[in-house]
Amino acid sequence: MTTFLAGGTGTPKLLDGAPGVFDPSETTVVANTGDDVELGGHLVCPDVDTVLFHGGGVLDTDRWWGIDGDTTETDGELHRLAAAAGVESGPRYLSDEAQTAGRTIARWRRFSGVAEFMEIGDRDRAVHITRTSLLDEGRTLTEVTRTLAEAFGLEIDLLPMSDDPVATIVHTDEGEMHFQEYWVHRRADPAVEGVEFRGADEATETEAVLDALSDPVVVGPSNPVTSIGPMLSLPDFEAKLRETPVVAVSPFVEDEVFSGPAAELMRGVGYEASTAGVAEAYPFADAFVVDDEDGTELDRPVVRTDTRIDGAEDAARVCRAVREALEVVT
Repeated sequence: MTTFLAGGTGTPKLLDGAPGVFDPSETTVVANTGDDVELGGHLVCPDVDTVLFHGGGVLDTDRWWGIDGDTTETDGELHRLAAAAGVESGPRYLSDEAQTAGRTIARWRRFSGVAEFMEIGDRDRAVHITRTSLLDEGRTLTEVTRTLAEAFGLEIDLLPMSDDPVATIVHTDEGEMHFQEYWVHRRADPAVEGVEFRGADEATETEAVLDALSDPVVVGPSNPVTSIGPMLSLPDFEAKLRETPVVAVSPFVEDEVFSGPAAELMRGVGYEASTAGVAEAYPFADAFVVDDEDGTELDRPVVRTDTRIDGAEDAARVCRAVREALEVVT
């Protein structure tokens, strides 16, 4: 059995090459839920859904977001209505009181659906409606995720990192904002002064996640701060990683990041934005997979390969390097 930690697009891209290297029936993926939002009353789990749609063969791999070929009629009408009514677009947080009212899983990340700031496709929206309705019927997020995984025909076991709310709040020179506002709406423009995982002190890992962390773990080339950081903020997560073999794939080539706001966020929380910084952030990692062109010297075993992933063939190459690294430390 092997467990992958997934957030953003890095690990889903890596999983594109897993078949043939890692048996899907013996693979668990634990997905970040720190950047979830409740938008217009519906719980959106972006990192869970990227893995869900990828495993179901419907992911839009041009954007690595949403369902391929999805229509956006509802999104378009929401913006038309807002414009006709003279309502400003952009993130519209519900009131502070509303942030902790309603369903507990939505705490600290509740947005109005008026002129929604995240484009949600019509089929994609059906997933969020189903998820939210099943939660309101009393199921846990883990149970709902497994139900949706069955509907999409996933061969892997997909788990949310917790059934409790943890919200990634980015503190910037313009004030605090949810990660989705910082990244989707502001495109990582404000300067980062810190990152808070709100609710982590009250959240716990599920038994399913703790069991998965007893197997060898692969940390994909995801953002160390906002994709993996929310998981590490949970009370027992990092301790479990220290007790099991862990291989991490660097999302950097020395100080050049492949994609996303990882560099800005790493610097904002006090790490060097580089492979060396990732190694410092992951003291629990027993070995690393780094790029051939990355000359960083680490104090742990390193397997080098071309780590750029532009398709399944690239992903399979990196997965083989991960397997080699796991053999070194197990």
